Amino acid sequence: MSTSVDTFFAFYTNITKTPKKNYIINDLTNNKYHYIISCMQFNFIKLIRGDIMNFYDFSAKNNMGIEKDMKDYKGKVVLVVNTASKCGFTPQYEDLQKLYEEYKDQGFEILAFPCNQFGNQEPGDNEEIRSFCKLNYDVTFPIFDKVDVNGENTHPIYKYLKGNVKGLLNSKDIKWNFTKFLVDKNGDVVKRFAPIKKPLKMKKDVEELLKA
Repeated sequence: MSTSVDTFFAFYTNITKTPKKNYIINDLTNNKYHYIISCMQFNFIKLIRGDIMNFYDFSAKNNMGIEKDMKDYKGKVVLVVNTASKCGFTPQYEDLQKLYEEYKDQGFEILAFPCNQFGNQEPGDNEEIRSFCKLNYDVTFPIFDKVDVNGENTHPIYKYLKGNVKGLLNSKDIKWNFTKFLVDKNGDVVKRFAPIKKPLKMKKDVEELLKA
């Protein structure tokens, strides 16, 4: 990743003769080429360096394959969870649903992101995952497309979440299924919870953000 950044900066600096620190060209003048480079550079930096303003700048495919903008959740408290169907923590789906039902009318959302990176415990396709959640736990909160939460193919949403709230021993990586992130009404990720944290033990945290 750092190589990509350095390569881009080398290209950008060579073209514009602008130091690396100047992330945006201040004097656009009438040079359309410089304007295009400026736009490219701005978006590239946001993506690669994780400098995106907040959660609302992202989108993800839902379980039906439809792209969903996170800005649709503006003004709500959002709990983001990486889930799996064959994990020891899978029964947390039940309490997640209870938590959702208790606070959804107050502006609370839960977004589940299935992931197969931990012990291959989410091997099914989207339809199988959707059916499992409905039949076993009557899940009604949104379920998204299966994603990677670690490694080179980490979904951008998880790059943002991990980059802003680190876990145990200041580590960014997700350690296991059912790691949880709380996003406030302004789209800022504010808390991270380990898989062992039971959803119903998070009521106080949810309520504080709902009242804020």
